[in-house]
Order: sequence, then C-alpha cells, then structure tokens
Amino acid sequence: MNISIIGTGYVGLVTGACFAELGNKVHCVDNDKAKINALKKGSIPIYEPGLEELVDKNIKRRRLSFTSSISNGIEKSVVIFIAVGTPSRENGEADLGGIENVARSIAMNMKEYKLIVEKSTVPVETGLWVQRTIQANIKRKIRFDVASNPEFLREGSAISDFMHPDRIVIGVESTKARDILLDLYRPLNASIVVTGIKSAELIKHASNSFLATKISFINAVSQVCERTGADVVKVAEGMGLDKRIGGQFLNAGVGYGGSCFPKDVDAFITISDKLGYNFELLKSVKRINEQQKKFMVKKIKEALWILKNKTIGILGLSFKPNTDDMRCAPSLDIIKELQAEEAKIKAYDPFATKKASLYLTNVQFTNDAYSLARGCDCLVVITEWDEFKELDFLRIKKLLKRPLIIDGRNIYDPNKLKKLGFEYISVGRP
Repeated sequence: MNISIIGTGYVGLVTGACFAELGNKVHCVDNDKAKINALKKGSIPIYEPGLEELVDKNIKRRRLSFTSSISNGIEKSVVIFIAVGTPSRENGEADLGGIENVARSIAMNMKEYKLIVEKSTVPVETGLWVQRTIQANIKRKIRFDVASNPEFLREGSAISDFMHPDRIVIGVESTKARDILLDLYRPLNASIVVTGIKSAELIKHASNSFLATKISFINAVSQVCERTGADVVKVAEGMGLDKRIGGQFLNAGVGYGGSCFPKDVDAFITISDKLGYNFELLKSVKRINEQQKKFMVKKIKEALWILKNKTIGILGLSFKPNTDDMRCAPSLDIIKELQAEEAKIKAYDPFATKKASLYLTNVQFTNDAYSLARGCDCLVVITEWDEFKELDFLRIKKLLKRPLIIDGRNIYDPNKLKKLGFEYISVGRP
C-alpha cells in the first residue's frame, strides 16, 4: 500500500520503517525540515536498537522516503497515519493542537478517498473531533474514513514489538476502513481486535494505566517490605508466578517515567474527571510514583548524612535501558533534589548523555562507569543498563571514596557485594 506517516518521532519513525519492511511504500512527513534532511541522509535522531539499519535498508530499496511537504505525503497515499506528539498540559490534559492542525491540512489537500488513522495516543472522542475538523475544512465532497490504531511499542524493543505484537487494535466505523487495515496488518499474522473508535482509544489509555498501576503497587509493597525485613524481589517472584498476575512490571525501584505512562495516567485521570468520575485509584498510582523518587533521595541522605559537597555518582539517566529518552526520567527529579541539597553530581549513561545535558546543569558527565566512580562518595543506580550488571566491582571499590552502592533497581546480589566489602542499599530488600 501507499502510506503516509505524519510525524517522525519515536512512534512515527518506527512505524514507518516497519511498514516499509513489510513491503509498503511509506512516506514519512514532518514539518521539521532539519530533521527530514538528516533522515534523508540516514541520520537517526533517536537511539532505538536496529532502527538505523532498518531505515537505511528501506531507503535504499526505495520503500521509505521523507518529506516536509504534508500535501505531497497526502497526495501519494491512501492511508494516512497521524503520529504527532500529544504532550501533557499543566492540568493533565493532552495537547491535541498538533492533531487538529494535521486534520485540517489533510482536509485542505484531499482530492480522493483517504483513510485517516490516529496512531498518536489520544483521549477518547478525539476521533470524532478529527472527523468534524476534516468535514469542516474539506473543499469538495470527498468520502473519507477516520480510524484509531493505537501503538503498543516499548522503547528499546519497538521494532520487535511492531513485528511480533501481542495484539493489534483497530477502531473503525466502516467496512472499507476495516478491510484496508486488516489487509495492511495481515502479513504480521497477529491477533487483531476490531472495535469502534472510542473503544480503541480507551484501550490504549487503559492498558498503560494498568501497567503503571502494577509498578506503583509493587513500589508500595516494597515500602512494607522495608518496614518488616521482607524481600520485595521474592514477594514479586511469588506473585508473578500466578498466571492471573504475571511477572512483568513487578520490579520495585525508583518509579516509572518516559513519554507514555506519566502522560497517559494524567490524561486518563483528566478524561475521567471531565466525565464526572473520580478515578481515585489512578490518582494514588501517580502519587506513589512521585513518592518513590523522593524515597530514593531519602535513602541517599540517610546513607551519607550531609549531602553538601558530597560527590554522588549516578549510573543511568534515561527512563529505561536501551533508549536515550529522557522524558519524565526519574533521574531528573532525583538529581535536582540532590543538587538542592548542594551535592555534587557526576553521571554516566551509555546513550542518553547528550539528551540529558539538555535537561540538567552543573552535572559532570563521564564516558564510562569507572571514570564516574573515581572520587565519588557513593554510586546510585537509576537505570538498569545491562553493562552495569557486569562491572568490575573490585576496581569500582578502589575508585570510590567510600564503598557505598545505592541500587534503585535491585540489579545486584546483596550478598555478593557485601562479601566484596561494599555497603549495599537496595529497594525493599533486607
């Protein structure tokens, strides 16, 4: 098929490259001309394993192209995916200005039937507004359909998630739209849920909010474990083996971050409030997540006593491993609170340093974990990158002022580190 993807962020770029890999002709559109020029040269603005190779391969095969002209993208395509950002406003609402602008542009440039598909995460009833916006701005009587096709891509494994999905959700209001999307996704041979647009929109928010709830739940359990001497890792293992619960998203730590969970929880709370329902459960999920970051700072303070002029080494900056995404990363709030106590901060992340430097000031960034450890009063694990699990701890011990590790992700064996002479503090473990 001929497809356009409007927006070349994480979702748009991965979606475009993967659809091209399936044999479609994909036109990626973005109003950021500098980004488009870079993409044409094969320069990828984000770190996502395998993405650079996939983009390069499909550019060479002429199945993937980039343009800053939305009219050009619309003209060449039957299916148009809207994948622009929907950031949170201060009141928790999703900012849908980008969605409206794209819908208006589609209407003004449409000369024949188009299927317009919401790919961005949007509040329920957005599809109705997209339809109304197009209808209000269309120049002539042209048939079109609007559909919802929420994404379920995890940063760090987005290509695999696209190619091997747990399920595909399509929200449609016409047989033609349903058949087009079923044909488009048929090569993936995946389970497909066909529903109305409003239900599809809700599935995305409900899914992410439920996963955020699991994370906050196990973080709350970790607090009980700390107060009783129980081991949250073993508690989570025992819970996760129950097939009704499952072990994913039951890792206690410093809280969730990223571009999805915080934004989607906020949006779902706001949507519910507008509909007259007080979603108290999600409000607690959000509150627990914020408290968990403060709890981490409290652990550091209790271990070091006075933070002023102490040097703290931060291992990991991105909100999760295998991505350079710093949006709502727990490291940001933790570092800023430590700096408010006049601590000196050194930090290392395998891929996120460049983006982190846009958010943080007065931080000494290093090129590896050993440079980070030199002269620090303690190391604090914030992101569970695999390379941190393979460190030479005898070398680390010699470089630190004090052999103290505060593990915000429970990635180390407490007994092993204690045998090596470390003072080791984790989350929810004795």
